Amino acid sequence: MALTIKPYLTVHGADAAVAFYQKAFNAVAVGRVPADDGKRVLHATIHVNGGAVFLSDEFPEHSGTLAPTKEKPTSVAISIACDDAAAVDATFRQAVAAGANGWMEPADLFWGERFAMLDDPFGHRWMLSAPLKKA
Repeated sequence: MALTIKPYLTVHGADAAVAFYQKAFNAVAVGRVPADDGKRVLHATIHVNGGAVFLSDEFPEHSGTLAPTKEKPTSVAISIACDDAAAVDATFRQAVAAGANGWMEPADLFWGERFAMLDDPFGHRWMLSAPLKKA
């Protein structure tokens, strides 16, 4: 049995989030289902670096998951596996230019990876990593 993990993000402003992820991570929007209220997104699918990410606006009236806030930040990070160290650096710069808060600059770390972390404008944390080439 094959299992695939697909993170599901809840945000304030799903359409704006999709646009951000397109700029920050070259995401490809592959589906969007509007909510009945005509204001929110019930479900959207994007592809990032070969993986699928689902997202939607909040639906507290249906006891849905709430978007992260400064008072209640997310407890989960999404990790993007890059092909090489240069891709970590380039993706980090691209995401910061798109509006992400880059709070851990790319660095070669003791476990043998080039690694960086950033927070997107919607309260979700992203990690970028690539294996270092062995000398």
